[in-house]
Amino acid sequence: MEVLLLKPVPGLGEAGAICKVKPGYARNYLIPRGLALPATEGLRKQATQIKEAAERRRQRELTAARSLAERIRATTLTFKARAGEGGRLYGSVTAAMIAERLSQAVGEEIDRRRLRLEHSLRELGEHEVTIHLATGVDAVFKVVIEAEEAGEAQAVTG
Repeated sequence: MEVLLLKPVPGLGEAGAICKVKPGYARNYLIPRGLALPATEGLRKQATQIKEAAERRRQRELTAARSLAERIRATTLTFKARAGEGGRLYGSVTAAMIAERLSQAVGEEIDRRRLRLEHSLRELGEHEVTIHLATGVDAVFKVVIEAEEAGEAQAVTG
C-alpha cells in the first residue's frame, strides 16, 4: 500500500514523501496518528505542496534555533553551592537546574534533555556546557560554580 507522509516518520521518510508500506502498518499506525494518508491521485498532486510546506517549516525552525543559539552563547550562568576543602561540592549542579536557570536567562523554555552533560557538575570553577537545539545547531555556554560564603552558611544554620 502506498501512503503520503504528512509528517516526518523516522526510518520511513520526510513529509510529502510517498512510501510503500504494509497495509496493516498504514491502517493501524500511520493513518490513525495523522502521520500519513492513502496515496490517491489527488494527494499525489498535493505531495509537492506538502514537501514545500515542510521545508519552509524546517527552515523557520532552523532560523529560530540559530537565533536562540546566539543568545545562549552570550550567556554565563553562576551558581552558589556549598563545597568542601578540595573544591568538591557537597551536592551537585544538575542538568535540570541548568535548564531552569537558562530558561529564565534567555526567556524561552529549555528542555534539560537537550543539554549534553555526561554527569552532574560537582566541582567549583568554570565549566563549558553544550546544548543541542536542532540538527547542526549546538551552542556552548559557561556555567560558573562558586563557593557559598561562610557567613551565608552560618546565617542559614545559626
